Amino acid sequence: MESAKMFYTIGEVADMFKVNTSLIRFWEKEFDVIKPQRNKKGNRLFTVSDVDYFHQIYHLVKEQGFTLQGAKDRLKSKISEDTDAKFEAIKTLKHIKTFLLDLKENL
Repeated sequence: MESAKMFYTIGEVADMFKVNTSLIRFWEKEFDVIKPQRNKKGNRLFTVSDVDYFHQIYHLVKEQGFTLQGAKDRLKSKISEDTDAKFEAIKTLKHIKTFLLDLKENL
């Protein structure tokens, strides 16, 4: 399970979704809701809120098959409330699945 951190590096975010860091950079540029902070070296530091947006974008684009424009429209519209609820349910179910698989492995 994910630990509660304040900031995540681009590599950590990419690992969460099993994608390349270049895709994370691309999504950051395409979706204006993602606004990472930068450290003194200029490295991106993503907040928990940014990671939540990445979860939603990943769900819409990779799992639901939305185009980038479709995902942008969905995130900006009030329909995103429905997407948020579905996303939260899927996120919870994935955590439960991980927990159960870990439990099965330890038996």
